[in-house]
Amino acid sequence: MNTALKILIGLTSILFIILGARWGIDPSGAAGQLGMPLLEGLGMSAQIGNVGAALLGMGIMILLGLTSQNPVWFYAPAILLSLVASFRSIAWLLHGAPFALQEIAIEIVLVVLLIIAAGRAKKLTSA
Repeated sequence: MNTALKILIGLTSILFIILGARWGIDPSGAAGQLGMPLLEGLGMSAQIGNVGAALLGMGIMILLGLTSQNPVWFYAPAILLSLVASFRSIAWLLHGAPFALQEIAIEIVLVVLLIIAAGRAKKLTSA
């Protein structure tokens, strides 16, 4: 994997780790950054747990992919990001949410980068 891709993927990992950790430290700020209110009661528990875990987990998986060069660690967050983009589209199509073009575009670009990283890691491990 070339240096530019490693740096880009590494920065993505760090960003996800910071965003995920923020859900545990400053959930109202993290929610606001994503354009959502912080829910109350069990909704808050689900929101903090699910969003925080997903972001932190993706960051850790990407970091593991970089350090181990095992492509599986890149595929897992690529799948999750693909599902996030898909569910954003479902929210727009079926439930009247605004179309989140910028967010979906970023998620798709990250999916492509992660798949490229997985392919390059695969070549390194099979060589």
